[in-house]
Amino acid sequence: MTARTAPYGTWESPIDAVSAASHDGRPEHLGTVGEDLWWTAPRPAEGGRRTLMRRGSQDGTERSVLPAPWNVRTRVLEYGGVPWTGASQGPAGQGPLIVFAHFDDQRLYAYEPDVPGAEPRPLTPVSLVGGGLRWAEPRISPGGDEAWCVLEEFTGEGPEDVRRVVAAVPLDGSAAEDRSRVRELSGDEHRFVTSPRISPDGRSAVWIAWDHPRMPWDGTELKIAEVTDTGFTGVRTLIGGPNESVAQAEWAEDGTLLAVSDRTGWWNLHRVDPVSGRAVNLCPREEEFAGPAWRIGSRWFAPLDGGLVAVLHGRGALRLGILDPADGKVTDAPGPWSEWDATLAADGTRVTGIAATARTGHEIVELDTRTGHSRVVAAAHHDTVDPEQLPDPVARVFSGPGGRDVHAHVYPPHNPRFTAPDGELPPYVIWVHGGPTSRAPLVLDLTIAYFTSRGIGVAEVNYGGSTGYGRAYRDRLKGQWGVVDVEDCVAVADALVKEGMADPDRLAIRGGSAGGWTTGAALTGVSTFACGTISYPVLDLAAWARGGTHDFESRYLETLIGPIAEVPERYEDRSPANRADRIRAPFLLLQGLDDAICPPAQSEGFLARAAGRGVPHAYLTFEGEGHGFRRQETMVTCLEAELSLYGQTFGFIPPAVPTLELTT
Repeated sequence: MTARTAPYGTWESPIDAVSAASHDGRPEHLGTVGEDLWWTAPRPAEGGRRTLMRRGSQDGTERSVLPAPWNVRTRVLEYGGVPWTGASQGPAGQGPLIVFAHFDDQRLYAYEPDVPGAEPRPLTPVSLVGGGLRWAEPRISPGGDEAWCVLEEFTGEGPEDVRRVVAAVPLDGSAAEDRSRVRELSGDEHRFVTSPRISPDGRSAVWIAWDHPRMPWDGTELKIAEVTDTGFTGVRTLIGGPNESVAQAEWAEDGTLLAVSDRTGWWNLHRVDPVSGRAVNLCPREEEFAGPAWRIGSRWFAPLDGGLVAVLHGRGALRLGILDPADGKVTDAPGPWSEWDATLAADGTRVTGIAATARTGHEIVELDTRTGHSRVVAAAHHDTVDPEQLPDPVARVFSGPGGRDVHAHVYPPHNPRFTAPDGELPPYVIWVHGGPTSRAPLVLDLTIAYFTSRGIGVAEVNYGGSTGYGRAYRDRLKGQWGVVDVEDCVAVADALVKEGMADPDRLAIRGGSAGGWTTGAALTGVSTFACGTISYPVLDLAAWARGGTHDFESRYLETLIGPIAEVPERYEDRSPANRADRIRAPFLLLQGLDDAICPPAQSEGFLARAAGRGVPHAYLTFEGEGHGFRRQETMVTCLEAELSLYGQTFGFIPPAVPTLELTT
């Protein structure tokens, strides 16, 4: 087939916004109950809920266990975490018992899916105070009669009126109307507690704790205590502190305690003596064996039978390997998967995880450590669009200011049915990930393909401050948010122009959350970009720091910007809301009206100051959407609006896309 010649941006693509939106999300929170695999899965077309899936070990059948309106998702820390657990036998003796958090009321429920006519029954009460009672990372207790969880309890109406403890919820339902029936196992001497783990003999418990103003990637403590009938006693710190991040800890079956710490400058796996706290690095490498703990219960490693440990490791991308602590060697799992999520599950010699590649979506993969064989066992990738329409990304390292490395993924325009006129350079959009202590993985994303198949290039920038490249790389952003991130994005855009890959007059920038901040900072601070898309952003630092967000991130800016009492001028000078008079480029602002992390006030304040200055823009809001959009109809609207913005700014008419109405 002869390729048609057409300007970039006007190429006709079979990847429409509905196709991209309907495949948004991935399997998450993988685990085993009995012989079966269980996980949560997105349902964008069902109001953005998450269902609980089950794969039968006998026939391999995958099915949804909970129909609408059940939504298996917790709001702890607002970003959530592991929302379910299970036991192989429930009280009725007819199959497993599942305990899960339901998003709508944040109560814990118990459910026996194999009991005919059974319905989920509540285990916890509804609190009318503030944000209520929230539960994460439930685990069945050693005695089998309780679910031990992280409890987040609001004590007032303010976002910081909250306490967190490890708590035990009776499985008999006696706490469903009576908060006093919930046993608190740990004290609330620390602001944050996560990931309680009980030793194989049931005598000891470890968990991770930290306090404001630290974030979990700045410094945490690994706590240990004796388990008694009244809770955890004799609490002490094993490792960690203000400048050491312990990301995960687990007990092996032989009683060995393992933990990931970045005390070397990299998150490496250590064996920790439960008595002395002495930590031995089992595989000293300049690689990451963990990542940022945005959500409770992330698992980057899992102990196996015989002393081996399944680990995720690497620079940038994390791949699955088997670590032998005896010699520190890691044997990587075979297969094409280049990126693994932090949701490992281990059962004997079987390791199961969620993995993807640049051309395949996230699927559930099993590694048999006895045979070394890997295979997809559930949620298998199926091509929903012609693979020839997918871009061929390249991982790049660019040179930033002062010659510093800047990591990025470049997705050139690609559509085998079209070619551009001779001499025309393509428009490019710089994608800025959220966090900012996070990173953009190199995995299949139909949203990116939505643009590249139309002739618009994309470059995802893992700017200084991103994870995956060691502590020194992520510490570049300390005190420099709005500076280093913007400089690195500009450096990538300038390099693409210098290499003759991108049109210097048709560069855009887009991002959500912290990426929305960087986008706003760029549009009000540099002239590189001709337009931008800002989604659920931080735009007013002082308002955000003074009670304008949730508790988890309420002191985050002390690291990213500096203490507001000491450097108030930074908060004023760097805020895009205070520089709205400098914006000259058209922009699209997207906001969920139920966002507790970056509330609508952030967008509205910026919009009010930018209005009336003759800059074309649009502001779209969405009822029922929080921080990050989950509903199919919302994502379709946003994608089409973004493409229309680029068309109007760059001088092309994208086919079959509604025209976004821009005002000044």
